[in-house]
Amino acid sequence: MNWVRNQRGLLLVTKQKIKAATNAARARGERTRQAILKTAVDIASVEGLEGLTIGRLAGKLSLSKSGLFAHFGSKEDLQLATVDAARAIFIREVIRPTFEAARGLPCLWTLCDVWLTYVQRGVFRGGCFFAAAAAEFDSRPGPVRDRVAEIMREWLSTLQRTIIDAQQALQLASDIDPAQLAFEINALEMGANWAFQLHGDKQAFKRARDSILERLRRGSTELGSTLLPSLEEKRNRKKR
Repeated sequence: MNWVRNQRGLLLVTKQKIKAATNAARARGERTRQAILKTAVDIASVEGLEGLTIGRLAGKLSLSKSGLFAHFGSKEDLQLATVDAARAIFIREVIRPTFEAARGLPCLWTLCDVWLTYVQRGVFRGGCFFAAAAAEFDSRPGPVRDRVAEIMREWLSTLQRTIIDAQQALQLASDIDPAQLAFEINALEMGANWAFQLHGDKQAFKRARDSILERLRRGSTELGSTLLPSLEEKRNRKKR
């Protein structure tokens, strides 16, 4: 019986060691994958998703091509994973900061303000990652285009839902078309991104903020107007 117990104990220890080694290998693999995607996002934000190649990333990260293929079986898989990695960064930088804002118009203004700040701060070296990806793939059917389009729809839907929240809270006029207002806000943001990236126009962010704020004020109710910053408050806050 002692021999049986010893054998069972040995078997249990061996299984635990194998499990620990497997978990450690998975953790290393995930760290490597995240390092690859971080570099891929940085390259793609400036040079486009077509600028990504297995060979280039392997050289930049001092990895073998076969090692990279273990994580991404094809260039398209790499591009899709890079798009999703950029989406995670966007959620962290733009969406999460709005969780602390009050529901409705304050949340809508925060979304707009934080989006412009995210481009202004250079979270992605090439400006808004998805504006660049959309321009690169808008006329190229396929899984990458579909994924970029889906994420852009998510952003517009987020704006629309927040506009509807503001209407339900009696902060925005009920006759405003949420889809139209979301379109206008997105157009102003994309315009600021374009002007800054192409012309280096830092005033583009101020113009976009002022235009969005003026549009929200024009559509707000008496209650809603008290929840938005005035242009004077914005200037004073900037001076401080």
